[in-house]
Formats: sequence, C-alpha cells, structure tokens
Amino acid sequence: MDWRGRRTSSNVDDRRSRRTTRSPGGFGGGVPRGGMGLPFPMSGRMLVIIVLIAVLYGIFGGGLSNMFSADQPAPTTPASDEDALFASTVLAMTEDVWGEIFAASNSRYIEPQMVIFSGQTESGCGFASAQMGPFYCPADSTIYIDLTFFQELSERFGAPGEYARAYVIAHEVGHHVQNLLGITDEMARLRDRVSQQEYNQYSVRLELQADYLAGVFTHYIQNEGILEEGDVEAAMRAANQIGDDRIQRETQGRVSPDSFTHGTSEQRMRWFLKGFESGDLSDGDTFSIPFDDL
Repeated sequence: MDWRGRRTSSNVDDRRSRRTTRSPGGFGGGVPRGGMGLPFPMSGRMLVIIVLIAVLYGIFGGGLSNMFSADQPAPTTPASDEDALFASTVLAMTEDVWGEIFAASNSRYIEPQMVIFSGQTESGCGFASAQMGPFYCPADSTIYIDLTFFQELSERFGAPGEYARAYVIAHEVGHHVQNLLGITDEMARLRDRVSQQEYNQYSVRLELQADYLAGVFTHYIQNEGILEEGDVEAAMRAANQIGDDRIQRETQGRVSPDSFTHGTSEQRMRWFLKGFESGDLSDGDTFSIPFDDL
C-alpha cells in the first residue's frame, strides 16, 4: 500500500499519553440530530429498514464489554508512532474519497474524528477499552482504536499486511457513512420493538453493508494508484478471519448462527469484494435481500 508521504488527517486525537478514569455513567449519550441528503438512491422500504438497523445496533463495530479500572497508558514506541501515522493517513484517504462521493450527489460529507488511545479511554458512548477492539461511536461521530489491535490482527487473527489494517479503519468509517443518514436518534424508540434474533439479523445486515462500503473505498483508491499487489487479498483475509462463525468456532468450539452480529467469514469477504468490484453505493443494499441470501 503506497501511503507514506501522503497527507494525514487533522481529525485525530492521540490520547496515548493521558491517564483516563472511568465516569460513573454507563453507555449512552444522544446521537447527533439533523442530517443530510442520502448520498445514493434508496427506496422507501430500504430507508425504513436502514433506519431500524442504525438504531438497533447502537454502537457500530466492537461489542461493549469488559470494563476496567483506570491505569496509566503504556508509553508510545517507534512502532506505535508508525501505526499512528498510518492510521491518520488512511483516515485522510477516507475523507478524500467520501468527500468526493458525497459531493457528486450534491451532499456534504461530515468527517468523523478518530481517537487513538492506549488501554482505555472515555468515548461519547461510555468507557472504552482495548479489549473491545476498534469501534465507531455515533454519539460523537468518532472512531476509537487502540493501535495494539494492529499487532493482534496479524498475530492472533492471522491477517497481516498494511491493507488488512486499512480495511479495519475503512469498515469503521463505513459505519460513520451510515450514521450520516441522520435517522438514528429519531428512530431510537424502535430499539425495544424487535426480538433478540431480529436484532442480531439487523446487526449482520448493517455490518455487511459497512464491509461493502469499505470495498467501495478500496475501489476508489485503486483508481488513485494507492493499492499495491496483494492489498485486496490482505483485506479479504482480514474479513475472513473475523467472521462470526470462525471466531465462535475458535473461542467456544461451536457455531451459533442465531447469535451472529457481524456475518460469516464468507459473507464478509463477499460483500467487501462486491463493493470493491462495483464502486457503486446503490449496489450495497444488504437490507432488502432475504436474510438467508445475504
């Protein structure tokens, strides 16, 4: 991936040298109101379903679990500084791509923030820890990432390579694009109106669309000559390694499809590849397809 020497984002907050204490409140916080025109054509039925999905999942990305007491973050190292530069550069690439896509539809892309932290920090959605993995918080339109996840992605999940890391960031930015629909807050009342199984299925649809949007981003930067040989394969490998079925099989020895929230390895790879090959947002409707056909 040809990323060195390119511009970095001004929307990065590096908190790695700060000490963080947990606030007494739990997860929550209002989702920003208002919104903007949709960046791609959408049927009324699809819009209603996407509204429901955006509300149901709440926090887009990693699950919220494992609260820890405050501790002093580890000092940064040359490797982590390189990772921080990489994350900031990839975020800047997403700003350019999504700014262009939204502008083509006479809409304005509102850029997300990114918080880099070590160990734990506060987010607009509550206390965040490294064990949650990277996630997007719609309450403050911010991506949170402990950069040690990059090493974990390579060593634990078996997905090395720079573009495996870029895929993770592009996926979380995909959740931000979904949030820019501006309908999460006003539809929040629907959260308790579906069963747990329906909730999980909607979450899978949302996650697969974020994978698709990561593929669309990849399509655009390919046209800019940023991709190198093996980059798409690295992203596909990452998508394969973090599928619900694979993770469940490795962690609990069995697969429980009713509890899937992100999609299978095959689904995640297929929707990322579909976005990469198409580059067209209108092909990313994961909501009107029968669930068994995703």
